[in-house]
Amino acid sequence: MPVELTLDVQQRGAVRVHAVPSFAPLGVDAFFTDRSGGVSEGPYASLNLALHVGDDEHDVLENRQRVAGAIGATIDSLLFVNQVHGDRVFDASTSNGNDDVDADALFCSTPHVALAILVADCVPILLADDHHVAVVHAGWRGLRSSVISNAVGKFTGSRNIHALLGPSISRDHYEVGPEVADLFRHVPNAIINGSGDRSFLDLRGVAAHQLLALGLNDANVAIAAASTDSGVTFFSDRAFRPCGRFALVAKRSS
Repeated sequence: MPVELTLDVQQRGAVRVHAVPSFAPLGVDAFFTDRSGGVSEGPYASLNLALHVGDDEHDVLENRQRVAGAIGATIDSLLFVNQVHGDRVFDASTSNGNDDVDADALFCSTPHVALAILVADCVPILLADDHHVAVVHAGWRGLRSSVISNAVGKFTGSRNIHALLGPSISRDHYEVGPEVADLFRHVPNAIINGSGDRSFLDLRGVAAHQLLALGLNDANVAIAAASTDSGVTFFSDRAFRPCGRFALVAKRSS
């Protein structure tokens, strides 16, 4: 079974991050941002990193600058993509800064390239081995498609892939209709019955099931203890609308 991991809360400059020190031996610095340390206001307070949710663009760019500094990058070298709930993995190894591409995962084999994906209930997934790193955005649509297998497939021939499933909505707070639940009934314990035809879906349970089915060692798959359920520490689209987005940020140092 995947292990539960408590993230390491750190202050890096203006922002508080939830770091993943267990990936440091792989040469990867990675963390999750939370809602604190930014300049956004109202429902986006304060560290919203998304440009598409109605927040002031200047505030978002200032927030991104602060997060870039926390990973030892500049805003021009912190790479975001247009996330579309699809299955495309963008290879950032030869990227020259921000690319206007549609993708839901980023992969890199080059040191010092900072990758970021945005979430607010979907599962942020960190993947790494001794030479590569990837970040993945996986909601139910991504889990239904091939975003996880496509990302793992970039680690050609690797036998030492580590995975962390970051803060996302828990099963007890993620109610879905039968059209979604029926897609995942084959996954053990992923679905529990709600009222009427409604069910509750364990997104991280499905993601972990897929990673193990792809051959990852269960000792190398961890699930963050934190969730987005309350919308207080991390943005949650189910808890509050409109809302901002937090990020999984990762960079290879070697």
